[in-house]
Amino acid sequence: MEVIYGLLPGMLLLGIIGVAIFFWAVRSGQYDDMDGAANRILMDDKPVKSDSSENKTLEKDDQRKT
Repeated sequence: MEVIYGLLPGMLLLGIIGVAIFFWAVRSGQYDDMDGAANRILMDDKPVKSDSSENKTLEKDDQRKT
C-alpha cells in the first residue's frame, strides 16, 4: 500500500509531461498536414518527355544488332 504513495505522484508527473509534449507538438505544427503525405503517394508523376533524337539512335542500334 505504501508503494501507491510513490506511484501516484510519479504517474501524475508523467501525465503532465505527456500533455505538455502534446501541446508543444500542436503549437509547433507537427499535426498541420496529416493527409498530405497519404494523398501525395497516390498521385502519379508527370510523364517525362524523351528526346526524339535519342529514340532514333536507340532504334538504329537495335536494328544493327538484329
